[in-house]
Amino acid sequence: MYTKHEIKKTRQDFWTTFGQYMKPVPNADGSKINWKNYKTGVKHMYFRMKAERDFASISIEVQHPDEEIRGLLFDQLITFKRIFQQEVGEEWEWTSDSPNEWGELSSKVEKTITGVNVMRKDDWPKIISFLKPRIVAIDAFWANMKYGFEGLV
Repeated sequence: MYTKHEIKKTRQDFWTTFGQYMKPVPNADGSKINWKNYKTGVKHMYFRMKAERDFASISIEVQHPDEEIRGLLFDQLITFKRIFQQEVGEEWEWTSDSPNEWGELSSKVEKTITGVNVMRKDDWPKIISFLKPRIVAIDAFWANMKYGFEGLV
């Protein structure tokens, strides 16, 4: 078992390592970017990366509190699904209106791997190798498609 402090410190160290690894990678527009805290520019739409004790995941989450607007934003994502899949090069899970860890409804497009543990430093290369190409692909998708979302909110 790990103490809360050990868990917090290890996660912090992982995300610092990830940030350092990604720092030289420019976004699709050629600019510097904080990959971990990616700003979509659309309120209530987020790119999320998680590294936990039994999985790692990456997602685009729509967390608008208004059900109709959340649905509109997610429907727009679905409209661009083929383009998204071409950019990421694989199938992702598409989920509409499910509760997140805080009980709020959100819709998301997500890819997960299991069998990795952020608490094991030996797993960090595998987690980073999972997250890096996917966040870069999401960014490339977003660079071309974000304008289709900006006027919806």
